[in-house]
Amino acid sequence: MNAYLMLGLAIVAEVIATSSLKASDSFSRPLPSVLVVLGYASAFYLLMQVMKTVPVGVAYAIWCGAGIVLVTLVASVLYRQLPDLAAWLGIGLIIAGVAVIQLFSTISSH
Repeated sequence: MNAYLMLGLAIVAEVIATSSLKASDSFSRPLPSVLVVLGYASAFYLLMQVMKTVPVGVAYAIWCGAGIVLVTLVASVLYRQLPDLAAWLGIGLIIAGVAVIQLFSTISSH
């Protein structure tokens, strides 16, 4: 399987797990708690596979950056935690940073 496809799946699994943390209510609710555990286990397994071919710094930058953006979007919909202007600016900088690494860095494997 393509490493960047696996990275995308790892990101989705991490976003599901992180978004379920609040719903798990300190692991007192079974279904969200299972989503947290399975999501993180899947995310780390897939990330481990990705790092066999993609440089660690690149894989982690994409994983973290996309995760932050997506969790923020999910939280704004599910939990009504709406980001303010400063948060959106910060998210824009995260996206720009990941883009710079991917587009211009020689460490990035294309």
